[in-house]
Amino acid sequence: MVKITFSRAARAALSALASFALLGSLISCGGKKNADFTFKIGTANSGLCAAPLHIAIDKGIFEEEFSKAGLKYEVVEIDLMQATSLVVAKKIDATFGLAGGLLPQLDNGLEVSFLTGVHTGCTKFYVKADSPYKTVADLKGKTVGLCGVQDSSTIVWQRKFHELGYKAYGPEAEFKMAIYGLTDLPIALENGAVDVVGLHDPVGYLAEKQYGFRNILDTTTDKVFSQEYCCMTFVSSETAEKFPEHTKAFIRAMLKASAFAQAEPYETARLQIENKHVSGDLDQNAAMLKTYNYTPSVGLAYQTLFNAIDQVVDMGIMQNVADKKKFVDSHFVRYDDVPDSYVYNSDGTYTEAVVNSL
Repeated sequence: MVKITFSRAARAALSALASFALLGSLISCGGKKNADFTFKIGTANSGLCAAPLHIAIDKGIFEEEFSKAGLKYEVVEIDLMQATSLVVAKKIDATFGLAGGLLPQLDNGLEVSFLTGVHTGCTKFYVKADSPYKTVADLKGKTVGLCGVQDSSTIVWQRKFHELGYKAYGPEAEFKMAIYGLTDLPIALENGAVDVVGLHDPVGYLAEKQYGFRNILDTTTDKVFSQEYCCMTFVSSETAEKFPEHTKAFIRAMLKASAFAQAEPYETARLQIENKHVSGDLDQNAAMLKTYNYTPSVGLAYQTLFNAIDQVVDMGIMQNVADKKKFVDSHFVRYDDVPDSYVYNSDGTYTEAVVNSL
């Protein structure tokens, strides 16, 4: 056997050559593929609470995060109600939406992964001002108007009933469900067809002003739901696995845009109207944005997902989950080199942060 030794300079030269060869291999095998891929972000010019998507576009946050990573992205206008279908069809890679409504779809095999929390509080439940019902517990056996059997508002109501110790799902559920179109729900309540309605803003906010409805469950102030996100970002699980750097750029951008919306609700509302993302009155829109909590967090988004799945599995809504934590882990993506959160500073900069509660 011949033992070959090299001088320190020779070893250094060989090491550099090997590193260069490895870099060349990565570029030829994977780097070019990553650089050629265009990450498609779904957005919508209709929802006020989609403010972080709008801010990430208007303030160039998407552009900054993807450009500094040398990656391409595209913003695609979509109907957020069709977001999961568009992800499955590979028309978009990522967007945001009401997390609760996605849980039954996850149980049926939807391959998306959650990324960050966006905001709390856009789902509220109302009774008429002169209603005899003072708390959710008083509505046992009564009729609740909802806009879909699997809508996120339905999941919230079921979770609340479950928390109170009532039967919340199936033929033994201790409330009656009536399904209406979202904009028809306030009329159904006003006419006495239902005892309580679950509404998403801005319909809820406007109905409260127009009809004088009384808020009986507000996810902004409820002790449980105020610590969870109603809306979260999500990505195709396949995209997250194949293109992690694109996914990281999207996460950073959405964290920063949410932090901006939290710090500057009036400016956020102004930009949304100015850039025709939404219509409405500036002061009214800003007032609505202030009622939400846009403090972003990766860790609390994970906890939100776990809390929701923990309850809906126990209720029987999700029947294909054998191990709750394993299931949540398989539908959540986080990276060591992406911060938990950002805080927007008055000088226009961002500071990395860790959020422990909302």
